[in-house]
Amino acid sequence: MKLYFYLTTTILCSIFGYSQKFNGKVIDAFGNSIADVYVYNESTEAHAHTNEFGNFTFSNVTINDTFKLTKLGYKSINFNVSQLDKKVVLTMEEEIFKLSEITLSPNVNINSNIMKMDLTTNPVNSSQEILKKVPGLFIGQHAGGGKAEQLFLRGFDIDHGTDIAITADGIPVNMVSHAHGQGYADLHFVIPEVINKIDFGKGPYTASKGNFATAGYVDFVSKDKLNESKISLEVGQFNTIRTVGLFDLLGNSPKSNAYIATEYIVTDGPFESPQNFNRFNLFGKYTTILENQTKLSFIGSHFTSKWDASGQIPMRLVNDGTISRFGAVDDTEGGFTSRTNLAFSMDKMIDENSFVKTNAYFSKYDFTLFSNFTFFLNDPVNGDQIKQNENRTLYGFNTEYSTNKVFTNYNLKIQSGVGVKVNSTKDSELSHTLNRNTVLNYIQYGDIEESNFFGYINTNFQFEKFTINPGLRLEYFKFNYQDKLASTYKTLSNDKAKILPKLNFSYAQNEKIVYFLKTGLGFHSNDTRVVLQEDKEILPSVFGADLGTIWKPNSNLIINTAIWSLFSNQEFVYVGDEGIVEPSGKSRRIGADLGIRYQLNDFVFFDFDANYAFARSIDEPNGFDYIPLAPNFTSTGGISIKNYKKFSGNMQYRFLGDRPANENNSVVANGYFISDLSLNYQINKSIQIGVIVNNVFDTKWNETQFLTESQLQTESQSVEEIHFTPGTPFFAKIKMTYSF
Repeated sequence: MKLYFYLTTTILCSIFGYSQKFNGKVIDAFGNSIADVYVYNESTEAHAHTNEFGNFTFSNVTINDTFKLTKLGYKSINFNVSQLDKKVVLTMEEEIFKLSEITLSPNVNINSNIMKMDLTTNPVNSSQEILKKVPGLFIGQHAGGGKAEQLFLRGFDIDHGTDIAITADGIPVNMVSHAHGQGYADLHFVIPEVINKIDFGKGPYTASKGNFATAGYVDFVSKDKLNESKISLEVGQFNTIRTVGLFDLLGNSPKSNAYIATEYIVTDGPFESPQNFNRFNLFGKYTTILENQTKLSFIGSHFTSKWDASGQIPMRLVNDGTISRFGAVDDTEGGFTSRTNLAFSMDKMIDENSFVKTNAYFSKYDFTLFSNFTFFLNDPVNGDQIKQNENRTLYGFNTEYSTNKVFTNYNLKIQSGVGVKVNSTKDSELSHTLNRNTVLNYIQYGDIEESNFFGYINTNFQFEKFTINPGLRLEYFKFNYQDKLASTYKTLSNDKAKILPKLNFSYAQNEKIVYFLKTGLGFHSNDTRVVLQEDKEILPSVFGADLGTIWKPNSNLIINTAIWSLFSNQEFVYVGDEGIVEPSGKSRRIGADLGIRYQLNDFVFFDFDANYAFARSIDEPNGFDYIPLAPNFTSTGGISIKNYKKFSGNMQYRFLGDRPANENNSVVANGYFISDLSLNYQINKSIQIGVIVNNVFDTKWNETQFLTESQLQTESQSVEEIHFTPGTPFFAKIKMTYSF
């Protein structure tokens, strides 16, 4: 810790002397600013990126210096400097995506570029598929499609979001002290067709990311404008219908844009007991640029969902033929949920190289879930069904100041921010129920309020090819809980502060290869009902380190590699399904990531990702130190065709290897290899038809698996074995889209 503070202080104190500046701005054909354009001075080999307002600054520029500008999705341009005392404005034209337009540098966000290309060449059409876009991130659904997915990343069984921080347009998706699980991240309120950008990072290395950003983070950003309005209809097996509408409200206005998007889904799923699933989404966004270089955005959305579920079924009943893979023991499981979001953001330009970004949000959320994991183990008469319920209000804001300074020997970028997040729940409930209607007894019942104040500073010192990135984040939490099952009224409270240093390095040997080393501390908070118990770890730390390269051996190929390690402190976890606290112990994880993107020509793209993780508990004896459900090896990949003689499509696979289901690896959760296919044909400018096939080869696979002790009403004793949710069989849909 002292080393981090020493290095940070030493670097911050090394600022000296300005040099002459050369300023420019990059816009598109409509006059809108273009951010993250790579600007390269071929005469001096200096480089920079445009900020959110399209501005860039260079020092040591002379007349006739030659500059080159590149950005994925735009035609590259060149220009010569004719004068130094006037700001140059450059226009870039859009074109098909080309890997050749990505130029490596210490500050290039290769993850954002990869996601932009993957979204364009291989679009998603469900909120579940959005998370699958993140390399190494796997998901599993086990409650009828309405519940948040189970997540896996870097050797973590993240449950529903405990070790990955997720935001959508700056709105936190993770929910602290959730009725079902800590960090519960339900992304189903996002309509995938409006997603413009996915930014992600692995490990706890980013100062602007706080709670839950241990294994990584994912930020989704919606489009500011629609290129065209469209409506689409999907019809498929299992009584599946999905409709989407995207409606541009203002046309090609250079200053203001507004649109509305809607989505409605119904399906029964492949189960013998119909899911009766339905989901409705409504999303609206208005963006305007004021005369004083201020960008304002307003977002409103509403989502509601209801479903039935067959739950996790025991392997023994399938093996002996009592039920099929798509049968049920208790088909009264299921639930309903809704979320309403309001958000405001402002990007205010202060000068050519400084700006302030502010976002504020308010969410209203309701959740009710009925589950039965053990059947008649605890109550042989009424069964073991449980109800988890909460009504939540979430609100907060974040303000960030960014500035770029150009000095004689180096460039400096500073980002500093402050903010607050408040989660307030009413009637957070865990109860034992019968047939959804009768509450037999309350296990947990109360109101929670958790306030999180934070501040951070992130600095980037760029010395030609070498970049040093120290950062520091401060977190403060205030926890309150009113236990409504207590005999007397009393508000239980606690508080905790945490300091999180970060220190990253990168070196761009040339435009073909960049090396990086990342280090930092991260954390996730524990449930309020845990931290109010004495001698429990409130904000358990995770220390991480990544060493890797980004390599571009030729213009159409990018390879990124990393070896990494994560060390987790002792922590105690609130088990929302049982209302108890369990210790998880210290753990270590080491692994390696490999990602490849290759563009054969203007139409054909290949992608491949492989991720290995070795996860073990530290304090347990050898052979009994496996971490249940921690993924060992995962891989995704495929081929995509974009706009080839009116055809587009892709064939993708995902592979999850076998993994331990218990601490001594005597029970194994089986892996799977699944392939999906999508084909589209553009009939004319307005009409597109397509087919979507999930699980092309009709593989029998288990989407989620748990080692569970259960007992049927007809059984004399309990049995501990794998319980699973079957993966979707061959599932075909046809799709028609009309654009106008």
